[in-house]
Amino acid sequence: MSLKKFAKDTAIYGIATVLPRIINILLLRLFTNEMKTAQFSDATYFWIFASFFNVILTYGMETAFFRFFTKLNKDKRVINTAFTSILISSIIFLAIILLFRREIANILDFNAAYFTIMVWVTILDTLIVIPYAYLRVTNRPIRFAFYKIANILLYVIAIIFFFKFLPYIANINPDFGAFLQNDNNAVYIFYSTLFASAMTFILFLPIIKNFKLNIDKNIWLKMVKYGFPIMIAGMAYIINENLDKYLLRRMVSPEIMGAYAATYKIGVFMTLYITAFRLGAEPFFFSHSKEQDAKQKYAKILLWFTIVGSVFYVFISAYMDLISSFFIRKPEYFITISIVPIILIANLMLGIYYNLTIWYKLTDRTRFGMYLSILGAIITILINVFLIPVYGFIASAWATLFAYGTMTIVSYLLGRKYYKVPYKTGKIIFYLILSSIFSFVIFNYFYNDLIIKTGIFLLYLGLLFVIERKELKEFA
Repeated sequence: MSLKKFAKDTAIYGIATVLPRIINILLLRLFTNEMKTAQFSDATYFWIFASFFNVILTYGMETAFFRFFTKLNKDKRVINTAFTSILISSIIFLAIILLFRREIANILDFNAAYFTIMVWVTILDTLIVIPYAYLRVTNRPIRFAFYKIANILLYVIAIIFFFKFLPYIANINPDFGAFLQNDNNAVYIFYSTLFASAMTFILFLPIIKNFKLNIDKNIWLKMVKYGFPIMIAGMAYIINENLDKYLLRRMVSPEIMGAYAATYKIGVFMTLYITAFRLGAEPFFFSHSKEQDAKQKYAKILLWFTIVGSVFYVFISAYMDLISSFFIRKPEYFITISIVPIILIANLMLGIYYNLTIWYKLTDRTRFGMYLSILGAIITILINVFLIPVYGFIASAWATLFAYGTMTIVSYLLGRKYYKVPYKTGKIIFYLILSSIFSFVIFNYFYNDLIIKTGIFLLYLGLLFVIERKELKEFA
């Protein structure tokens, strides 16, 4: 596969994944208009635990599937083993959780009814992880896109029904309205998520029925061994991404946590770029690992990932006032807007880290991914626990940056020892520093001056063109 083919597939996967997330961000406009910060905090709390349980239930099997499906020349035993394993473990998990749901909900400070909805959402989403992975590894980006987009459209339909049409229906039929209406608007998000997850699972049934419920013991043991460190790494990632919100809710207030979670989503624009990239990159990295020029391709991909990411960074910083005012409707949310530039560069560092992790995935040293993620989680925990009482929510943003920055540096140093790739480190550092300077100047000195900050952004683009004009011809 050429770099052009890689870029094309990445674009399709990107649309499939980024479009739903963009729609989710657009819904932020509705949510912040209809919900108080404390209610948005409740919704965020739901997503935090859903993410955590999803990592536990997949236990690294998705990445293990990629590795062994490619390694064993697309052996069907791999996909059957992966899906059957997740199906059995999900059923066991569901039975245990539902049996003790009230006790567990109390421990987690969760409403028992909301907790039950969250568990069902997690189960349904977990059962389609391997079908999604199968579409990616067999290079079916269009079909992959169909399911992703269908899921978000179903979610949007449900959201619009609850937030916009339910009040009218309640006026016509008070009994029906009383059954669905709730004083806490966050409940509507829970119902909508469950509806979308259930319908998407049903849509996947034609693919799922082709899988055989069978486990190859030898393959399963290898996959679990390979995937377990990835699960630990995933749990550490959830801590890095969500501990700040959890602690702000507990140590400061639900209102501050809700505002923080909403403005944090402005930084998700960088995450969208990273996610789209990963969906195309991960299969590419594995399938081209045996080529002679593989390392040179990896190096070039990381450089251009950083360059494009830096453009996103400066662009969002330049037009943050317009972006934030469009997505966030109530003034009470803007109290935490200062975290956005920090979150943007933190997420760019995370994207670079994902690129660098190829060394331990290709050399089957996935335990290092676990170690690195745990390192990041420790940094996150320490900074949040000790500095939130002193500096408040801004400490949480800096914790994210320090955690991902440290993980990136340590991963690069280890990669040089075990799987040395000729990354253009100097250029990458240069673009990170340059884009940070441009973003800092724009955000702190020209936040409300549209003409000057547009000129600064165009200047940055001009510098990139001058420096990389020879490399740009390759994509022409």
